[in-house]
Amino acid sequence: MTEFFEFAATNWYLFVALIVVLGWLIGNEVWRKLRGVTSVTPMQALLSINQQDGVVLDIRDGGGYKSGHIPRALHIPAADVQKRLQELQKHQDRPIIVCCDSGASAEGVCALLKKQGFTAAHALNGGLAAWKDANLPLTRK
Repeated sequence: MTEFFEFAATNWYLFVALIVVLGWLIGNEVWRKLRGVTSVTPMQALLSINQQDGVVLDIRDGGGYKSGHIPRALHIPAADVQKRLQELQKHQDRPIIVCCDSGASAEGVCALLKKQGFTAAHALNGGLAAWKDANLPLTRK
């Protein structure tokens, strides 16, 4: 046990880094829960699309959307979602899966949608990268 304390004293910067990383990870999860943001896996998203008539909202920029997107996805860049909420109103009672490149931007848009009354807005966990990794279809149309 004394060897551990000796190691910790000698390498204190490693323990500080560990505490910072753990704090960031835990804080991020707590922040997501407080905002009411939920995420779904690509397979859960696919089930929601097929069984509950879910809508995919792709919030990437135009170039990202044109390079490949989930079939029938609505395209509204993240910066424009607030201005174009009326386009989403007709889908308010359906599950909305918000998709970005990695999933990080989708959480902010989900929080915005939840504040606007979209109770079934979910972020695609891992974003389009996870969708591709699951070998699910993409289109360029």
